Amino acid sequence: MPINPQAQAFLDLDARLGLPDISEQGAYMARANGHSKRDLSGPIESGVTIENPYFTGPTADLPLHVYTPDGPGPFRAMVYFHGGGWVVNYITKYDAQLISLAKKTNSVIVSVNYQKSPEHKFPIPFDDCYAALEWTVVNAQVLNIDPTKIGVGGDSAGGNLASGVALAARDRGDISLAYQLLIYPCNGPEYVLNASVPNADGYGLTQRGMLWLWEQYLNGDADRNHPYAVPHSASSYAGLAPTVIITAEFDVLREDGLAYANKLAEAGNYVVHRDYAGMIHGFFNFGKYIDEGIAVRDFFADEINRILSM
Repeated sequence: MPINPQAQAFLDLDARLGLPDISEQGAYMARANGHSKRDLSGPIESGVTIENPYFTGPTADLPLHVYTPDGPGPFRAMVYFHGGGWVVNYITKYDAQLISLAKKTNSVIVSVNYQKSPEHKFPIPFDDCYAALEWTVVNAQVLNIDPTKIGVGGDSAGGNLASGVALAARDRGDISLAYQLLIYPCNGPEYVLNASVPNADGYGLTQRGMLWLWEQYLNGDADRNHPYAVPHSASSYAGLAPTVIITAEFDVLREDGLAYANKLAEAGNYVVHRDYAGMIHGFFNFGKYIDEGIAVRDFFADEINRILSM
């Protein structure tokens, strides 16, 4: 189908800013230009308390946003890793989405502001995210959450981090995840290397931009074979947490997400996948302009609630 009219209008609005591609901006300029208003993702709802603790990760003290819905608990939980190509964005930018999901899933959501590339390449952002999961498990009683109902989630590069954390949790055997929520993840640079990759330009995130972001995150070719950096390089996908994954029709990462969903399903995992027709990369974050960015929260919540009720 054609691109969604609201998605096209958002792209037109963005184009009027006249900014170069992220691969030309560089990290500093891209971060400065990414300081959008807090309501970019839609209205900020009430009914959730936000706390801002720090915890000590492997190499730094890291800030968290902890979203706790009103009510007595015990709650479910999700540890969330935000998108931004491992280079840009920050946790406050996700308040609207995560407040909404906390309420819809009756979950405490722990969002971590992991350290960014290129200053902090793999494995530092991954280690920060895994440590945030460990912190959540250790503090389950304090947070009033059921330790058997803790999932991970993330969008774009955050989906990559969630995928890597889920693989590590399985491999290390110390944490049993209830689910993983993967929102148009970028799990393998090979899916944007081909000159004929679909949606390479004109839809927000570009092929050249995604290749540049991979260069910022990885240390070199050796990291391409590390499954926690490049989940598509894992030798096995058996025994992973139930998965909710989406892709967007007009996204340069669409083929990446489709392939990862297939690999998970072929390995015998429970997988729910939806490809959002007419949508662009990042639409989950653009609810102020794209209605589907808000509506998709119901899909996520319904599927998470279904998994946690099994």
